[in-house]
Amino acid sequence: MTDKMIHKSSIIHSKAKVSSKAKIGPFCYIGENVSLDEGIELISNVHIEGNTKIGKNTKIFPFASIGTQPQDLKFKGEKNNLVIGQNNIIREYVTINPGTEGGGGSTKIGDNCLLMISSHIAHDCIVGNNVECHWFSYLESGDGLLRVKFLVQY
Repeated sequence: MTDKMIHKSSIIHSKAKVSSKAKIGPFCYIGENVSLDEGIELISNVHIEGNTKIGKNTKIFPFASIGTQPQDLKFKGEKNNLVIGQNNIIREYVTINPGTEGGGGSTKIGDNCLLMISSHIAHDCIVGNNVECHWFSYLESGDGLLRVKFLVQY
């Protein structure tokens, strides 16, 4: 028996790996190299692309944009990835970019995080477990440091 529920208006690439226990609401896009673990729920209008892996029981709200090209002029299409842990809540309009070659090629988010409305996790960030990122905040990496704006860890 499968619990997979995919709304007929959503587009899922034939090579994407989507758990049989995922729920994908209307108007979502899932790209070729995306992997969605069990218990994931995409409410609606969620865009996920790139080499992106999302852990189990993560809930993603409308208009989140995940795994799109890094916002870095030095990015020239090199191989990169984005790994999001389990039990996360990603609210409306959150953007998360994968890594760049200059920053190690990977962006990582731990478990049990809450990314509130309009938060941005920039390329090459490493976010730990149990982190709460408040609305209109962003995490940015560069110069070997992790700069944080409006971040609360609970």
